[in-house]
Amino acid sequence: MRKFDRVRLSKTMQRLLLCTSFGIIILASGCRVFQPGVMLRTPKDFDFSEFPDTIDYEYKIHANDLLEFRLFANDGFVLIDVTESNAANNNFITQNRASIQYRVEQDGMVKLPVISRVQLEGMTIIEAERFLEDKYAKFYKKPFVQIRVVNQRVIVFPGSEGDARVIQLLNRNTTLLEALALSGGISERGKARRVKLIRGTGDTQKIFLLDLATIDGIDKANMVLQANDIIYVEPVFSPTREVLAELAPLISLITSSIAMVLVIRSLNQQ
Repeated sequence: MRKFDRVRLSKTMQRLLLCTSFGIIILASGCRVFQPGVMLRTPKDFDFSEFPDTIDYEYKIHANDLLEFRLFANDGFVLIDVTESNAANNNFITQNRASIQYRVEQDGMVKLPVISRVQLEGMTIIEAERFLEDKYAKFYKKPFVQIRVVNQRVIVFPGSEGDARVIQLLNRNTTLLEALALSGGISERGKARRVKLIRGTGDTQKIFLLDLATIDGIDKANMVLQANDIIYVEPVFSPTREVLAELAPLISLITSSIAMVLVIRSLNQQ
């Protein structure tokens, strides 16, 4: 290659390097830093729901809960087979001679054998069992009722991308703290002082804010979860990391350009 061509090629690469650097500076100056992993945001002046003076320590039945129902007579001595009387009931899910599962309808009613539709939403399991025992006392001697929610679950976002989990609550009265432990705890990028508990939808939705960074928040963390609650731990925002992630492709481009210029200069000196 002639010297004139090498000089012209070198100047071309230098111009390319200069243009690339100038483009990075412009992009960096106008780059909008954002938090791509943050969801369920609330404004700075958002009015979070107030915690009740007395926190519920019992699970309450909700719409769409799937209830496992068992009915006994003589204070639990005799198991009553309700499958025959329930053959025409379209609301039951599965059946066997030990138990039947029923879904709580949107209006909070449950269609049960013999006594038809009854309102159970808002009751604790114990309250519902006693309520049904009173209802069945008209038809059976000393009835004994057992109820269990079989589809109770919550969603936990522990504070880092890709770690969200759906937790099946096997314990009747699982607390928020237990659910966090089942999901592996708050991640390294999670803010323990900003844990949101989202409950319900629409007009009845409530959003609570918990501070678990100190021992003072332990009482609120012991509140019992309800079906379909969402626990969201806000991630820590790292501006440097986000900016570098945005500029990584351009930094790679300018690095490659510099390397190419150095190679050309090396060839010119030979």
